[in-house]
Amino acid sequence: MSGASTLDILLWVVWPYVCLAVFVFGHWWRYHYDKFGWTTRSSQLYESRLLRWGSPLFHFGILFVFLGHVMGLGVPKSWTSAVGISDHLYHLMAITIGAVAGFCTIVGMIILIYRRRTVGPVFSATTRMDKAMYLVLAVVILLGLANTVGQVIGEYDYREGVSIWFRGIFRFSLHPDLMAAAPLTFQLHGFIAIFLFAMWPFTRLVHVFSAPIGYLWRPYIVYRAKPEGRLGSAPTRRGWDRSDLKR
Repeated sequence: MSGASTLDILLWVVWPYVCLAVFVFGHWWRYHYDKFGWTTRSSQLYESRLLRWGSPLFHFGILFVFLGHVMGLGVPKSWTSAVGISDHLYHLMAITIGAVAGFCTIVGMIILIYRRRTVGPVFSATTRMDKAMYLVLAVVILLGLANTVGQVIGEYDYREGVSIWFRGIFRFSLHPDLMAAAPLTFQLHGFIAIFLFAMWPFTRLVHVFSAPIGYLWRPYIVYRAKPEGRLGSAPTRRGWDRSDLKR
């Protein structure tokens, strides 16, 4: 941490660990004391036309954004060079795929927010924490898209700075001086994104950890059709039907 000021240490060492601690213990608390609240609060019943467009755009977009961050922040530059991916090819892929994924995410979010604001029952089911989460998430995505587009004309290589700092969080070997030297948009993106992790356990984002993986090995559910002409679950009478009954 040589060369880092006290403010740099607070922003890029203390702040990440505080937010990650809230992230971990917040989920533990939510799962043990608010299991009935561990839900997406699905509103498909109220409106499905806008949801049919907004939800896939947002979720598939954010999935590719996440995978891009795993690649860009989690994989060292030396590894991609070792497998033959040049810096030019890497940045070309990051800019094109990242821009498309970010655009789809923003369009999907706009549709979902418009739906949530204009459909009465959906808006009534929106909590204050949900509104704050949407605001923070929108700022993070817009800053991330700005950084992606900025790579076209910028000369900053985030894999030599932000990525090393990020990986240091999990090795307990942070380099706050690298984040302090990063452009302002990268600093804001990192700071607010870490704050989003602190908000995560107290919003509907917890549903990310509720994927129905158990469906892969649960027993099959067998459905049997009722015989034609039977109503309800009463057993069929034994014997012959009278032929003089009018049907």
